[in-house]
Amino acid sequence: MNVTAYTNTATPTQLSSPPKTPKPPLPTQPSSLPNHRHRVSLPQTNRPTIDPVVSWTSSIARHCRNAQLPEAAAEFQRMRLAGVEPNHVTFITLLSACADFPLESVAFGSSIHAYVRKFGLLTNNVMVGTALLDMYAKCRRVDLARMVFDEMGVKNSVSWNTMIDGYMRNGKVEDAIQLFDKMPKRDAISWTALIGGFVKKDHFEQALLWFQEMQLARVEPDYVTIIAVLSACANLGTLGLGLWMNRFVMKQDFKDNIRISNSLIDMYSRCGCIEFARQIFEKMTKRTLVSWNSIIVGFAVNGHVEEALEFFGLMQKEGFKPDGISFTGALTACSHAGLVDEGLKFFDEMKRVHRITPRIEHYGCIVDLYSRAGRLEDALNVIENMPMKPNEVVLGSLLAACRTHGNVSLAERLMNYLSELDPSGDSNYVLLSNIYAAIGRWDGASKIRRKMKARGIQKKPGSSSIEIDCSIHEFVAGDNCHAETDSIHAMLELLSAELKLCGYVPQTFENESYEDD
Repeated sequence: MNVTAYTNTATPTQLSSPPKTPKPPLPTQPSSLPNHRHRVSLPQTNRPTIDPVVSWTSSIARHCRNAQLPEAAAEFQRMRLAGVEPNHVTFITLLSACADFPLESVAFGSSIHAYVRKFGLLTNNVMVGTALLDMYAKCRRVDLARMVFDEMGVKNSVSWNTMIDGYMRNGKVEDAIQLFDKMPKRDAISWTALIGGFVKKDHFEQALLWFQEMQLARVEPDYVTIIAVLSACANLGTLGLGLWMNRFVMKQDFKDNIRISNSLIDMYSRCGCIEFARQIFEKMTKRTLVSWNSIIVGFAVNGHVEEALEFFGLMQKEGFKPDGISFTGALTACSHAGLVDEGLKFFDEMKRVHRITPRIEHYGCIVDLYSRAGRLEDALNVIENMPMKPNEVVLGSLLAACRTHGNVSLAERLMNYLSELDPSGDSNYVLLSNIYAAIGRWDGASKIRRKMKARGIQKKPGSSSIEIDCSIHEFVAGDNCHAETDSIHAMLELLSAELKLCGYVPQTFENESYEDD
């Protein structure tokens, strides 16, 4: 047999086996072999489409968050031109933005009001109605806010509180109280709207009276209420009530509240109890820049210069960057101690190192710094070169220094500024008159009083107050209205007699009263 005949053909085994039929191909599967990939075809699915209202509202909200109200208004207009109907979230977003820019947005807010009425949201959506009345109240159109409030079909406690706050914000105290009395149910926010409103309008005694009413109504105050009451105590100097508030805070869950601790520091500092303020500060487990500023300014205004400057340095070592208020405290401390060079150094550091643009209070500190040091011409030079117009506080500081140093000519020059700034103000006229009287220039004093009379300026009576058992007793010159007037005068006569026995001779001026002219 020729062997070579089989070399290019089947083997003997294959010849003896039956022919095999080809296997069908296996289904496509991912192979377990490395570097062997298969493309898998997934079934087609429909992706969810984004609601166009949500998309447009999101874009509008982004502009509002970035304080871009004109862009938000333009986006709203494009939304309407695209035929997309806004929903309540769209309107609330726009109205809230208008409330944040009250001086520029009342016209646009009114157009949103028209849309709200068109869609019927004023009568059936309490959130939209509340946002609308809040916008009008912050735009100083409290009359329109009340109209919206009356038209609302549904009101909740937020609506009532917002309307009360709007009245207080715009000085409509009686209207706020009347609405408060009509409330179906008052909560802590309702009481705080009144109390905080009185504090913002500098009616501190009324704020404390309403807080007492809140206590009698057994409504628990929240931390916002406590901060408002502490602010009233700080402005009135009612240390007794401030101490009571401190004890109240320690019994509640507010003892670790940073904002309340900051308010306590400010209250104690302004009541002259700087050591109590220091104790509050040192007990704080966590401090903010406001905490440091409060204690620095507290030390400064109470004459603790070394502590104020020491804490100014410690604040920076703790990693806090000083701001304008921090430098106000440092400059005030330098002013009280007569540290002119140090104060000027701080002023330069504030501008050059920290890139803080000086405000009028910083220039006022420099004027006071020079004035207390007797460098009156330097103080006047600061006033004349300030980038803003001086206010009566800055000018009054230098005018008081003119009285101390008997500089009549400079005082007369300052009165030109003061006459333009506040033509009806009485205090600076009186001060200049007293400067003339102090050096025996009765003709000048009489001239000032005649000028006051010609301009219809009345001298406001000075007042003093004292706190007894958490109650404020206020007195003015010649006041005989107090229930204990006789006892008070008897005590004053006793004190006067004791002073004379000790060698005190009262200083008197032979000048006429203001009413004589």
